Amino acid sequence: MLKYLPKITATIAFASGLIATAAFADTPGEEQYLSYCASCHGRQADGNGPLGDVLNMSVPDLTTIAQRNDGQFPFLKVVHMVDGRSGVMAHGSDMPVWGDQFSMHAGSGLKRDLSAVYEVRGRILSLVYYLESIQK
Repeated sequence: MLKYLPKITATIAFASGLIATAAFADTPGEEQYLSYCASCHGRQADGNGPLGDVLNMSVPDLTTIAQRNDGQFPFLKVVHMVDGRSGVMAHGSDMPVWGDQFSMHAGSGLKRDLSAVYEVRGRILSLVYYLESIQK
């Protein structure tokens, strides 16, 4: 555990910086990305985030999703991967289920009223529109 301490400390410092820079995002989707995705996928979404080195799997480059899908961005598939609650698990089960995470913080805690559902869907859609906008 001690051998990982410098890397963990650096990762926490980096992630703290990402949260602070999320306030400077140009779009709500970019803010979602910087807050929730950049620590693994990298600030540039190229798969080179600081937590990538401590994961047991490779982290995909999110700027090439369309390239890997015959030049088309699979919008609904990406929504399902991010949401994770619809039965489609991204990268196996290693990626967090952001639909559940966003739901826990939406509205008034775990209360799942209609406004909380719309808030969660809006956050996910903003994130996916941002990912679509950064495709190479």
